[in-house]
Amino acid sequence: MKLNEGFLSSMHEAMTLLRTRGAAEATEVIQRALRGESTAAAAAAASGRVPQNEMPIPAASACANVRKRTTFARTTQEASVEVEERGHFSRLVYSNAAGRRQYRLYVPAGTTGEPLPLIVMLHGCTQDADDFARGTQMNALAERHRCLVAYPVQPQAANPSKCWNWFKPDDQQRERGEPSLIAGITGEIIASHHVDPARVYVAGMSAGGAMAAIMIESYPELYAAAGVHSGLPARCAHDLPSALAAMKGGRRVAGEGRTRNGANSPQRPMIVFHGDADATVHITNATRIVQRFGVQPGPQETRRVNAGRRACSVSSWVSSDGIDAELWTIHGAPHAWAGGNGQGSYTDPSGPDASAEMLRFFLDHPRPE
Repeated sequence: MKLNEGFLSSMHEAMTLLRTRGAAEATEVIQRALRGESTAAAAAAASGRVPQNEMPIPAASACANVRKRTTFARTTQEASVEVEERGHFSRLVYSNAAGRRQYRLYVPAGTTGEPLPLIVMLHGCTQDADDFARGTQMNALAERHRCLVAYPVQPQAANPSKCWNWFKPDDQQRERGEPSLIAGITGEIIASHHVDPARVYVAGMSAGGAMAAIMIESYPELYAAAGVHSGLPARCAHDLPSALAAMKGGRRVAGEGRTRNGANSPQRPMIVFHGDADATVHITNATRIVQRFGVQPGPQETRRVNAGRRACSVSSWVSSDGIDAELWTIHGAPHAWAGGNGQGSYTDPSGPDASAEMLRFFLDHPRPE
């Protein structure tokens, strides 16, 4: 594409929108500039629809163990806000050389000193800890299944849209920037509470999902598994323009999906969720996350997890070292947490219960001794 004045103006508009309104609006502008979409197509993207010829074909797979998954998911739907309030949801602060971050910590009621799992939840752009907790309902699950849940908070001072800075090189490395802060919060909770060190997990949505992918690669000795919802592969961008290109499904960049020592083989299990009508982060990012685990060929099987919910396809992946991954492709779903509560932002109540499925996957995958 010729870099004319109109294109440069669109790039400037996209960057301004990313700082002031959020990723969805910026993506819409950059898609129009780079792909020359018509007004009708742009309107479709803004409404959460993806043109049929833009949808990639999900990896071939089968929905396995659906009965087990749905049974686990129903326990979340039965839990209420009243159940959440039985525990303690505190506000805390952690500081190190990289800065200072607040976080909220949910401790279930009636803990008696037994070591509990810990889930670190990283919110998306424009969200905060309370919004993310409401939307995911992870506290209700934690109360029922005896877990601690931490919600680090990205302040507006660190990013105007409160996005985790997953696209900045200084925030993609172990012991530096935001990864050091998130790992520090995790370590502080482990030191001050009865946490089972073999059952510490990290999960996130959108920008938080991209940061969760960075965390599991950067700190495999700390986290046993990761959950990435509507996110991107680790180190798939190095600045704002490359971040916008990655979000729209652009080509890979050098260093994408590589660990600190350059190895390409995944070290920890991952579960990935993505809607195939996501107009903010293209679904090709989900397949790029799990492609490192290898491929299990077979016919694709599409089912509904529960009556009245969106259809989905579940792909099972296993690396050459026996590390598991799952990819949940949710058909017709936008950029939103599947099965989330409508009281939180960026939620899709009609989707399969991503929170319950993540916890099920996590508890099935403790860190090896």
